Amino acid sequence: MTARLPLTTPPLRVQRLSLAQGLALAADSPALFGALGYGTPDGLAWMPTVNARVLTGGPPMADVWHASEHIESGTTGVVRWRCDGHWMLGAIDLDENVEQSGVAALAERAYRDLFTALEATGCAHLLRIWNYLPQINGDGGGMERYRQFNAGRQQAFVDAGQAAFDGAPAACALGIHQGALSIRFLAGRTAPLAVENPRQVSAYRYPPAYGPRAPTFSRAALAEIGGGDVALFISGTASIVGHETVHVGQLLPQVEETLRNLAAVIAAANARTSAVFDLSALDCVVYVRHAADAPLVRQALEAALGPAAHTVSHAVYLEADICRQDLLVEIEAHAVARGALHP
Repeated sequence: MTARLPLTTPPLRVQRLSLAQGLALAADSPALFGALGYGTPDGLAWMPTVNARVLTGGPPMADVWHASEHIESGTTGVVRWRCDGHWMLGAIDLDENVEQSGVAALAERAYRDLFTALEATGCAHLLRIWNYLPQINGDGGGMERYRQFNAGRQQAFVDAGQAAFDGAPAACALGIHQGALSIRFLAGRTAPLAVENPRQVSAYRYPPAYGPRAPTFSRAALAEIGGGDVALFISGTASIVGHETVHVGQLLPQVEETLRNLAAVIAAANARTSAVFDLSALDCVVYVRHAADAPLVRQALEAALGPAAHTVSHAVYLEADICRQDLLVEIEAHAVARGALHP
């Protein structure tokens, strides 16, 4: 059973805004909690960016998070964080060329420091993680770089006594074309409720054919975030049924299968809460392997959900490699609705 948030816990809120709107908000609210930026400048300490190109002509965007007004900033090892005592946002950037270390060792170090930071602030429970790895499908000395990353990540989870299998946090892992290994995360004082997709094998139960260590994430997570709201965090979702890629080389069928998976995981989440989430009302990020495919993906989403659907009108499209070479598109999302988790 998931513990209830104390009544004194400040509510956590999120808005998807343009960069200009985010900067204007920050000017009016000096104690702004933090943000995750898409196509935004590198120099904003409160808005760590995703180093991937925004597609379909969209402007720089940001998911801006609000917590209480009592925000502290700090560093723990390689982790930069902001915390109000109840909620925590953090960022890690590790350049392999500078660190002179392999992907597995870098991932293990990053997550080791991440868990140390959680312990130091008291925000011990990860709600959502975003991982961005340069050349994710590249060969890292005999093993794909994503598989190396998974090995280091899982080892850090196990060593820290964190849930590496059942109960693992929601997460995504995408390939950027250059730059540092980048990890962004959201944590709190109360454990989220992990959600799996009945159409898929849980990622942490993948067979050995996908690498010596399975990916460490749940398909989604539910969290009570104060003020009578529940947040749904949907991990990176793609055209996978069971544990196998389907519709290899076919862009539009992969988009359609991804939407079926999103609908399935939303249904599974709705069964665990009185809050009601809908496929048409998400803030999503659409990762597209080939930039030229982005308009086709957008048209497919419009055809499936309608151009006025919030999921369509507020989507951010980024150029990124998916964790499997045969996947062309991936969608991750979050949403907030009134309600509570079922006991």
